[in-house]
Amino acid sequence: MVDLFWSFRSPYSYLALHHVRKLAAANEVQWNVRIVRPLAIRTPDFFRRMDPLWRPYLLIDTKRISEQLGMPFARPTPDPVTQDPRTLVISDEQPYIHRLNRLGAEATLRGRALEFINEVSDLLWNGKVVGWDQGDHLAKAVARAGLDLREMEADIESDTRRRDLLIEQNETDLRAAGHWGVPTFVFEGEPFFGQDRLDLMRWRISQKRERR
Repeated sequence: MVDLFWSFRSPYSYLALHHVRKLAAANEVQWNVRIVRPLAIRTPDFFRRMDPLWRPYLLIDTKRISEQLGMPFARPTPDPVTQDPRTLVISDEQPYIHRLNRLGAEATLRGRALEFINEVSDLLWNGKVVGWDQGDHLAKAVARAGLDLREMEADIESDTRRRDLLIEQNETDLRAAGHWGVPTFVFEGEPFFGQDRLDLMRWRISQKRERR
């Protein structure tokens, strides 16, 4: 079992789906999806401290990775995190990301987290839908994951704190495993950060299986 620490706002989390799906389909890895808040929410001053070259490089890098993998890719509209595009200041009001995170936590409780992040991340990042939060786009994505959006949101409303505590525990466990970013894959306590570390993780898994 591999813990997959995941954020809906992370382009690298979305791009990692290419590998996650393949490993799941081949039964090489069983995934335990752990939803965490984006770094922008966990550490709001991150964008004030970052090097100005960080963001332009991110845009270049994610675009070429998507091309290499053959994955459709575009920034979500609206952005899951409400942020001033000029100053990069994070808003105190965050309706989109809190909704997505709690739905992800609810999908975890229902045993469908991997299916949920597959469908909802595609909705957000594949560039085919503008206004993913409008109409029935989200409901249809959730249905493709084998879940019902109305039922999920009713259960979340009945006990929001339970879902928030699950997310908080995931964030605590991510740091305890030795990292803070996403996607991070943790196998038997060893962290592998980034979608480009999956081959290294597979090597470690094979190594440990051979020893046993």
